Amino acid sequence: MRSTALATAFVALSIGMGGPALAQEQLKAAHQFPGGKGDVRDEMVQIIAREVNAANVGLDIKVYPGASLVKATEQWQAMQRGQIDITAFPLDYASGRHPQFGATLMPGLVKNHDHAKRLNGSPFMADIKKIINDAGVVVLADAWLAGALAAKDRCILEPKDAQGLKARSAGATFAEMWSGAGASIVAIPSNEVYSALQSGVANATDTSTGSFVSFRLYEQLQCVTAPGDNALWFMYEPVLMSKARFEKLNEKQRQAIMAASKKSEDYFFQEAKKLDDQMVETFKKAGVKVVTMTGAQADMWREVARKTSYKTFSEKVPGGKELIEKALSVK
Repeated sequence: MRSTALATAFVALSIGMGGPALAQEQLKAAHQFPGGKGDVRDEMVQIIAREVNAANVGLDIKVYPGASLVKATEQWQAMQRGQIDITAFPLDYASGRHPQFGATLMPGLVKNHDHAKRLNGSPFMADIKKIINDAGVVVLADAWLAGALAAKDRCILEPKDAQGLKARSAGATFAEMWSGAGASIVAIPSNEVYSALQSGVANATDTSTGSFVSFRLYEQLQCVTAPGDNALWFMYEPVLMSKARFEKLNEKQRQAIMAASKKSEDYFFQEAKKLDDQMVETFKKAGVKVVTMTGAQADMWREVARKTSYKTFSEKVPGGKELIEKALSVK
């Protein structure tokens, strides 16, 4: 009797002192990016985990970075199957299942970070998010990552500058634009770009500003076209959650996740700009020429894209033409 009374008193005291009154339900957050190394996409997920875990709403989010739980290309299906609950995910990776997602890595649709922010609330993104939602996934935080173009022996500002180049491209839509401008395409993953440039297999590339720095491409390039105010390369990499899992949460838990996600999104918006600045600083320090496009030059590339990437997307993807028109209408 004495031990039972003591146990009851201990539980009451724990609750009174703010102890663990709620059973902790664990959510699994998994993504492909390095953990603990300052990667902004990992930090987006870590912010959500820390904020929710501290909210004392009965949720504990455990983060599995570096594709340690699920392979990068399998995260979309893993969410749909309930294997993971949350991920930071380049949406174009799922374009094989939902070809409309290819619009989120399309040349020239996003001009700069402020433009990306305006796009987030546009009919274009409403259409994209409806497809995401209908597939059993919800967007927790929007994120757009900028990229750049670069070459070993010239600056790339206008389409004519691509003539004769052997270009590595991040995706099919950009490959089509490069080809339309007179370049030949080298199909290699981003972690092989350095050696391809070094050996002469490729002499030009496009990729994210973060990858330009992390892969030390400044050691192989003569000129880089930074995003500036008239970028061509932007990729949508949101934080996503299983819709079925989200809907099982109670109201306080949902509110905690959405409040944390807003902090995460605001953090990324500021840090994404810093990635661009870091690339410019690093390349200048290495003696690489840094240039940016004018609005007129970017329009020249969009004209090439209209005849190549946009045309193919419009003809082959259901609703593709309307998606591109809606994106281009956001000024």
